Amino acid sequence: MEIFKKFDTFRYKKYSVIYENNFAKILFNFSIDNLCEFNPILEIPINNKEINKDYVNYLAFNIGMIEAISYWKCCCPYNFVIECGNLDDKQEEFFKKIFYYGLGEFFYVNKLKFKYNNFINFKSKGSSQRINVTYNGIGDMVAVGGGKDSCVTLNILKNGTPFMINPKQVMLDCAYEAGFKDNEIIKINRIIDKNLLSLNEQGFLNGHTPFSAMVAFVSYLAAYLNNKKNIILSNESSANEANILGTKINHQYSKSYEFEKDFNDYQKEYFGNIIKYFSLLRPLTEYQIGMLFSKYTKFHKIFKSCNVGSKKEPWYWCGQCAKCLFVYSLLSPYLYKENLVNIFDKDLFEDKQLLPLFKELLGFENTKPFDCVGTFEEINYAIYRTINKLNKENLPYLLEYYYNNYYKDLSYLDLEHKWNDNHNLSDKYIKLVRDAINDRKDN
Repeated sequence: MEIFKKFDTFRYKKYSVIYENNFAKILFNFSIDNLCEFNPILEIPINNKEINKDYVNYLAFNIGMIEAISYWKCCCPYNFVIECGNLDDKQEEFFKKIFYYGLGEFFYVNKLKFKYNNFINFKSKGSSQRINVTYNGIGDMVAVGGGKDSCVTLNILKNGTPFMINPKQVMLDCAYEAGFKDNEIIKINRIIDKNLLSLNEQGFLNGHTPFSAMVAFVSYLAAYLNNKKNIILSNESSANEANILGTKINHQYSKSYEFEKDFNDYQKEYFGNIIKYFSLLRPLTEYQIGMLFSKYTKFHKIFKSCNVGSKKEPWYWCGQCAKCLFVYSLLSPYLYKENLVNIFDKDLFEDKQLLPLFKELLGFENTKPFDCVGTFEEINYAIYRTINKLNKENLPYLLEYYYNNYYKDLSYLDLEHKWNDNHNLSDKYIKLVRDAINDRKDN
């Protein structure tokens, strides 16, 4: 493409941290040669009176490497020049992997056939800033996104401090319903540079970025600034499945265990391993999370996961997208029909227009929808369980289609009892999750 030749150099020029009104305000400055500059901003509240500002600067520099992805992707310059810091060979490889696999969906959708070894070239022109600190954080900081997963985590933990990036009302409402007051929530403000939005309108490349990688780096600094010991996510084992069979193209790459492990290896070596980062729900499947969530009725009219509906306030269920149909299907063994209709305002299983998405979710097409949805196995099992609870002579449209074309005995899967050992939970948190599952599966 012509833009790759015309705009071949991206520059991470500088960053600065300003302290005002109990906030750390981080200003980034990126540019693409012959195009424009970008100045995104990050604002994080501070509740730790003994911070090391050199360490904050060092973490801010690393955050900038992830923040840069959103701006680099508009024309994917081969040269990535770092003028305000230095990466060693291991760090370059770490960030290269995030760029490549975190943008896997973006490359696929935009038909960019980049090869791992020659799509980007990091050049460090700044000095090394690596620094370690003495630190004794206390308590948990819990990511809240407004969906069922973080509601389940809040309900299992019973305590901790919720944190949100650009909080929407539904996120706040979920935290309130879990028992937290407004002044107990860490609210982070991320401001996108308007030049990026302008380039998108002009037709420059746009698409999905690894937002959860941003969450990882930002949450590490937020935890340090607020004296927290643990960062707790709500990513499940199902996030590991690719969207395109036979590839590593995964909409949820930065929610995967592979990324979690890579980030932990990175923070242990380069951040001093002062804060633990893990997903409480990693041992579980989406099916089990749905099983748990079905019991937590106080969240049912509050939670939202629809990405179409998230673009407006108040957030709503559009009832037409893969995410809506996935959540509807996942919860159907426990909440169909009346409870689900009360949440979604209609019976999605009666919508004939959703059949193509339904087949994609089930694994009967070439791709899985590019969204945060469960595995093929989980969706088939959920539908199987739901059909077995209904009168097979009077099934709604989508379930009748499934029964006539795909139905078979899936009881052997027994997803209620599944446990994934690839996780980073200590014994304390393992017990909390196991107790929640054991309390729910027999009800």
